Amino acid sequence: MPFWTYILRCADSSYYTGHTDDLETRIAHHHDGTYKGYTHDRRPVELVWAEEFATREEALANELKIKPWSRAKKEALIARDWDKLSYFAMPPAEREARASASLGHIPRLRSGRTERDNLEVKQPFAPSEVEGPSPTPFAPSEVEGPIIVLVRPQLGENIGKAARAMLNFGLTRMRLVAPRDGWPNPSAGPAAAGADIVLAQAEVYDTLAEAVADCAHVYATTVRKRGVTKPVLTPEEAARETVSAVGGTAFVFGPERSGLETDDVALARSIITVPINPEFGSLNLAQAVILCAYEWSKHAASGLAQPPAEDLLPPAPQEELEGLIAQITEHLEPRDYFKPAGRAHATRLTLRNMLTKPAWNHLEVRTMRGVITALMRTPR
Repeated sequence: MPFWTYILRCADSSYYTGHTDDLETRIAHHHDGTYKGYTHDRRPVELVWAEEFATREEALANELKIKPWSRAKKEALIARDWDKLSYFAMPPAEREARASASLGHIPRLRSGRTERDNLEVKQPFAPSEVEGPSPTPFAPSEVEGPIIVLVRPQLGENIGKAARAMLNFGLTRMRLVAPRDGWPNPSAGPAAAGADIVLAQAEVYDTLAEAVADCAHVYATTVRKRGVTKPVLTPEEAARETVSAVGGTAFVFGPERSGLETDDVALARSIITVPINPEFGSLNLAQAVILCAYEWSKHAASGLAQPPAEDLLPPAPQEELEGLIAQITEHLEPRDYFKPAGRAHATRLTLRNMLTKPAWNHLEVRTMRGVITALMRTPR
């Protein structure tokens, strides 16, 4: 059975990436709105790219690889322009170095970005080719999901575990604010258990304000009141908001020891908290991240893999069920099961209710009749 990774172009010019073992049916479901979530409110959609794989694992791995790509890189893949794809596959620093060779040194800001966007220079590809049409100042992107911002994280192991929690539910964008032990941190990789794509793309900022500057929706996660009056949501409520929101979204998590400070929470639009044991309100960093990531994944229609469901057989026809009941009754009557006579009707009714309640399919009816037949045989 072949499996597919595919890209859809939505009505608002954004892209959706998924995988499936039945491409035709899956695309039809995206078209008719069967899938609730990102594509449902951005129809009509158009299939613009698909590739076949031998196993589901390969298709899923390819989907997760493509999801965090920039718009420009996806469009290069769709156009099968391998030169562009190679260019956009370079790390940002390498791309900057190529341009800087002819432009001279471009000063780097404290956030780690450059002032390139303020320079009117000839890029390897025109801005319109890189970014594509954008109907709003914030182009929605189902494939990237919310940004996970870790403020002053203390241990590399905890950063790695948070990355692992993110990738489990399809999130790949991590931003670190003033990590205590610097970045990169050698302890993060082993703890990430394979979530290397998250760590490789992690961005480092000096302040939380810089880290969320491009986000229209900022949620601070905290279990304590900080003297700041803001809407308080559960992770599920916040996730429901983010999948339909226009603009970048950030979920902000505080340092392991003390959580977010009041000034950090003040930067947020809303607060996320969870009902928790008042005698022990302590979640570790990865636990807090996984709560928010999981709730987001439930609403995002992100194509995450579920264990394969078995096709359920329909209930058996009434005729087959009546045969089972008749067989049981036939063997019970000679053994005086329906005595006394005054209780016979009620006993038969109870027996019928018991046998009709499970909605047996034809295989289950056949199996049960075989059991009864075997029990009535004379032992060898």
